[in-house]
Amino acid sequence: MTIKLISCGALRPDRRAISRTIEDIADDVHSNLAAEFTDILLAGSPVEIDVSFNQSSAYRALRKLDIEYEIVE
Repeated sequence: MTIKLISCGALRPDRRAISRTIEDIADDVHSNLAAEFTDILLAGSPVEIDVSFNQSSAYRALRKLDIEYEIVE
């Protein structure tokens, strides 16, 4: 399943937490790529990631970080 990360609504987004979450939930994403995705997301551009394992906890983690997302089939 593909998830499109649209924006982060947090007033003071925690870059390390976002990067770690992306690394944990996304398929085949290492720490450097997760950090790059985080920078792109916080700059205001959407990012697409593939999630195949435990999607419900991925949604929960994204909501906790105040990241707006949409599911792209």
